Order: sequence, then structure tokens, then C-alpha cells
Amino acid sequence: MSSEKADEFKLSLTLRIDWSEMDTYNHVNNVNFMKYMQSARVQFWQVTGLQDMYNKTKKGPMLVSTKCDFKNPLFFPGNVTIKTRVEFIKNSSFGLHHQLFNDDNVLCAEGHDVAVCFDFNIDKTFIIPEDLRQVMNTY
Repeated sequence: MSSEKADEFKLSLTLRIDWSEMDTYNHVNNVNFMKYMQSARVQFWQVTGLQDMYNKTKKGPMLVSTKCDFKNPLFFPGNVTIKTRVEFIKNSSFGLHHQLFNDDNVLCAEGHDVAVCFDFNIDKTFIIPEDLRQVMNTY
């Protein structure tokens, strides 16, 4: 595990690995790691209210960058657990840090996302409101 303690990652999502996610090397294809991180990112958007905000106002998060470092393979059958924490919050952007573990709690990948709060009505970023910032900071 990296230098972060497990308790710094307040969100956790466990997904079943599907046989169709395997590649010719008999381990999970790298594309699926990105899908797992996407599921964790969407979970963050839901628990913080970012998804509801978008549904009501067409203002919400937009992914601008994502990165994944592969450490160990994942295999079928099995599960992947994605742990997520807020890495930073700036004026209109925020970062998420993900750690992906197999069933034996071995770190298989680490990922980093950057998203901006975006007003899709006017195609511009907006400053993260204080109440949303406080909720995001709990993660």
C-alpha cells in the first residue's frame, strides 16, 4: 500500500470481476481498471450530491484528467475493491485518489482523477460552493 493509511480512504466500492473483462494474458484488461475507477468516481458524485446538482441545474462535475498506475494483475474469478479519497479541492476543480485491491487486499493499481465543476448551461466552470466543499472534504 502507498503512504496513505486505509482510514484516509472513506469511500469503498467492491465490484465482481467478470470473465469478459479478461484479456489474452488471462488477467483483467487495463481498460477495465479505468471502468472500475469510473464506478468509484460516480459513487463519489452520488454521495456528495454532485449528481443531484447536475440533474437539477445542469451544473456538475466534468472529468478533465485521469491516470492509472498498474501494480499487480487482477484475475477472474474475484472482486476488485476501489477505495477513494479526495486528494485536493481548489476553486473550481478537485482531485480524487483511488486504490484498487484484489480479494487478498493486494494493491493492484492506483489512480488519480481531476474534475472541474462545470455549468453546462453556459459552458464555463464555476467556483465550488462552500456547502459542497464541506461535504467533499468529509471524503
